[in-house]
Amino acid sequence: MVTKQEIVMAIRQVAIKQLLSRKQLYSRAMAVLAVLAIGGMLAACSSSTETTANTSTAGACWAKATSASSCGGMTALVKAAKAEGHLNVIALPPDWANYGSIIKSFEDKYGISVNSENPNGSSGEELAALRSQKGSGRAPDVVDVGPSFALQGTSEGLFAPYEVATWSDIPADQKSASGYWWYDYGGYISIGYDAGIFHNAPTSFNSLLAPQYKGSVCLDGNPESSGAAFAGVFAAALANGGSFNNIEPGIQYFKKLAAAGNFVPTGASPSSIESGQCRVTIDWTYLEAQYAAALKGRVNWKVFVPASGHYASYYVQAISKYAPDPAAARLWEEYLFSPAGQNGWLEGYAMPVELSSMVKNGTVDRQALSAIPAVEGTPSFPSQSQLAKAQQVIVSQWPSV
Repeated sequence: MVTKQEIVMAIRQVAIKQLLSRKQLYSRAMAVLAVLAIGGMLAACSSSTETTANTSTAGACWAKATSASSCGGMTALVKAAKAEGHLNVIALPPDWANYGSIIKSFEDKYGISVNSENPNGSSGEELAALRSQKGSGRAPDVVDVGPSFALQGTSEGLFAPYEVATWSDIPADQKSASGYWWYDYGGYISIGYDAGIFHNAPTSFNSLLAPQYKGSVCLDGNPESSGAAFAGVFAAALANGGSFNNIEPGIQYFKKLAAAGNFVPTGASPSSIESGQCRVTIDWTYLEAQYAAALKGRVNWKVFVPASGHYASYYVQAISKYAPDPAAARLWEEYLFSPAGQNGWLEGYAMPVELSSMVKNGTVDRQALSAIPAVEGTPSFPSQSQLAKAQQVIVSQWPSV
């Protein structure tokens, strides 16, 4: 039996208490966010034949289902999803939060083929795909996006409301009151570096301005369209006199980093790290931990969360309003928010949103829990209006500054 003391210690260990105290981050009122300028459309990797969602009675029911019980329960959902036979996902790299293993486990459990489009895509590209591929059989059924993009997708009417069976285990301030989106897994912005090259280890954002880091520092994508890169700029702002009302110091920080010749506009990944393109990365704790695991024996990758510039956040799940496989889309979400799916993210060094409940009810993978990077201090979080303002500033200033 899990004791109260064990629960408290486990929650403290991963700083989940701070993450779960997030208040008024994304309220019921959806702000109209800046429309992102996204260059390039997604390459068509499958047939261009236009199809529509299953028009059978069962298919029509699941296309509008707001819960599994709406159309007969889990048994009926599994049957309908198997009949569809496939699921379309997008922008899910296999090494991102353990998605490769999670996808395989889902396929093995249900015999449903997962079509993974543009695995290295960004949140902005996910929304672009929902718009451009509407009505196509290859359109995304579900998305996994940054919080600001979840608000944007909701305001554009791109998502279908749905509540997974464990809906009550997701804190009220970490899901849409109307069921249009809900948090899935999270982490902190951290700094990773090649300890085999940099014997004088970096200690902060400002330490990366030193000459030894020339041609070394990478973000995880472009902050105009990447949630991870956007978070990296916000963390840099907090570390340089900014606030959640003012992200501009973060933009100015990267201007200085570029002027010093230290910033490299190459996306962070195990391959870019191993090749030497990115010898320092600013990214989520769970991705940095995965880089270290993937490169073990080849690169001595070390990671730390800066004492200044704490920025923590979750990513967000949503179902496409126009999902060509509506039953499979909903079954996928049910799987992700079952103990198997939640522990899958935990095995990828990410904090699942239902972690607190899992610790209490004994379904958590304790070995995976013990591997989560430790974080000290109490982070703060932007409000929904602050987040919207920050994204507008990024879109207007990043290209020129």
